[in-house]
Amino acid sequence: MSNPVSSAHASSNPLLQEHALPPFSAIKPEHVLPAIEQRLNTNRERINNLLQGLTNPTWESLVLPLEAWNDELSQAWSPVGHLNGVKNSDELRDAYNACLPLWSQYSTEIGQNTELFKAFEALRNSPEFANLSKAQQTSIEHELRDFRLAGVDLSGDKKTRYGEIQKRLSELTSKFGENVLDATQAWSKQITDVSELAGLPESALGLLQQQAQQRDLDGYVITLDFPSYMPIMSYADNRELRQELYTAFVTRASEQGPNAGEFDNSAVMNEILDLRYELATLLGFENYSEYSVATKMAGSAQEVLDFLDDLATKAKPQAEREFAELSAYAAETLGLTELKPWDITFASEKLRQQRYSISQEDIRPYLPVDTVIKGMFETVTRLYGIEFVEIKDFDTYHPDARYFEVHKDGAKIAAFYLDLYARAKKRGGAWMDDCRIRRTTQDGIQTPVAYLVCNFSPAVGDTPALLTHDELTTLFHEFGHGLHHMMTEIDVAGVSGINGVAWDAVELPSQFMENWCYEPEALAFISGHYQTGEPLPQELLDKLLAAKNFQSAMMTMRQIEFSIFDMRLHREHTAANPVDAATIITDVRKSVTVVPTVEFNRFQHSFSHIFAGGYAAGYYSYKWAEVLSADAFSSFEEEGIFNRETGERFLREILSQGGSRDAAELFENFRGRAPSVEPLLRHCGILGEEAA
Repeated sequence: MSNPVSSAHASSNPLLQEHALPPFSAIKPEHVLPAIEQRLNTNRERINNLLQGLTNPTWESLVLPLEAWNDELSQAWSPVGHLNGVKNSDELRDAYNACLPLWSQYSTEIGQNTELFKAFEALRNSPEFANLSKAQQTSIEHELRDFRLAGVDLSGDKKTRYGEIQKRLSELTSKFGENVLDATQAWSKQITDVSELAGLPESALGLLQQQAQQRDLDGYVITLDFPSYMPIMSYADNRELRQELYTAFVTRASEQGPNAGEFDNSAVMNEILDLRYELATLLGFENYSEYSVATKMAGSAQEVLDFLDDLATKAKPQAEREFAELSAYAAETLGLTELKPWDITFASEKLRQQRYSISQEDIRPYLPVDTVIKGMFETVTRLYGIEFVEIKDFDTYHPDARYFEVHKDGAKIAAFYLDLYARAKKRGGAWMDDCRIRRTTQDGIQTPVAYLVCNFSPAVGDTPALLTHDELTTLFHEFGHGLHHMMTEIDVAGVSGINGVAWDAVELPSQFMENWCYEPEALAFISGHYQTGEPLPQELLDKLLAAKNFQSAMMTMRQIEFSIFDMRLHREHTAANPVDAATIITDVRKSVTVVPTVEFNRFQHSFSHIFAGGYAAGYYSYKWAEVLSADAFSSFEEEGIFNRETGERFLREILSQGGSRDAAELFENFRGRAPSVEPLLRHCGILGEEAA
């Protein structure tokens, strides 16, 4: 470890200066390690000094200074983490990875600081506690819980081992994500004969041609980035090409496929599972899944598995019928007598077009990105009475990034960055993260700022970026997360916005927002043809709505498969029984999968949600929260999808509350009762005797 930078150097390091927003243009990889080292060491000194002079801890003497110091740390680290995801480079990656063990060591030190824990206990047991706000009380309760989950009660050797595990896990999960990114970027295919791409729509051909031009190549270039991958799988008549692309995609970061072994996550996964089990048992849990649900709405791993099994029982009969229909259609119409995995998306798209005379490409011209964004803002304005202002002059990291302020009653209450398009050196997928959190400062209230990131197809030539309907719902989903972060009225950092929210409830606001993507009243202004401005025609709208639940049971079973795999993997992996991920997923598929699989599929090797993200033994959260979101939206169905009173109630009872109250309590405050699974089944079209 190098020595912390001196104060003389601090003035030249943008990560050690105060900024209202990240100074992206000034941040260089060489700034990262010295800045984080100095911030961490400064905090250590501050906390030691604080504890030495603390006799009767109060909110003002204990919590407020810790919030301020943690926020300083976050403001230094947040832009680094963001750049590592959206503008990766070898130099930045090295700097980022060099900081991970420092972060892990610091987090363990603080989490196991007995004196700090006792100070929070003293505050919890003091007369002042009863006079604190509910948000302040919840924040303190969470802190005490998290101290215990960090091993504050462990003996010396076990405390040391806990720290070693956390340090190694931070390195391994980062490595897992890097391998997936590198494996995705390592594969590409040039095609010079356009006849090999027969069936592809013009929009996809234009993108592949643009990707070739960017590489100074002739013809077309296919990559494994989703905007390139999905059109091939959906539309390419060339079955061999689909098989080649599918094989490359599902073997990423594994010992199989075209880049076999080069970025293999096999050993990384096994070590992650070993260490997670050891961590959980150190803290007194039977396995990692029980450790994971300790901070969630669900009471136990068994409750989660029962929930998933029940949902599977309701959905599987319909999923089997859907697949039987697809198989019959593929055999009779497409000559595919045996459906292979690389045929499923292609045959499904053909069947969708035959049954509903609609495809994603029919919708795309009506979803130019600027019209969609304007319509998304209008949707939220009608619901919550807020407005959005784009700021053109801001410090950015890439020309694609945009920046917006959120206003209510003429005052700025939040802001967010919007980064929508796939590109080299950018992590795949879509996500929301926090840049600044709402909290009380000496100068007043710090307004929250969010990062919203997607990987859509960019503009091609003179044609603006046009979204598919699937991309539209993805954008609304991430914006829902953003609203949860930005619309909070909680000023306590630990439970402000998305902080402190149970992980299996955090998807409620995001999935909730997706509903407006299917409402005719909303689509009237969310859509507009990129050439004429004409909204989505009634004929296309009717077809879109008719096709809404096309193969919904098959998709539900796919999510259940991933969720059960994740939960069982983290429940069954023990030191005495180090289960293999491939063995578990194969066993899960025997009971829940209705579509064909192939032996070489290594989906788990790129399952970043559970191996590089925060969803370990928590992927079920998507289905769990979908029950909540569907039931919440049913209130709007009953009262009007733009009913302002209902919108204000959702804002007041759920969006604005952050993690200040139990998620079940917040839901019941909004809905007036406990959640019901019926709205989800109805929204998915999974009804009838099998759902009774």
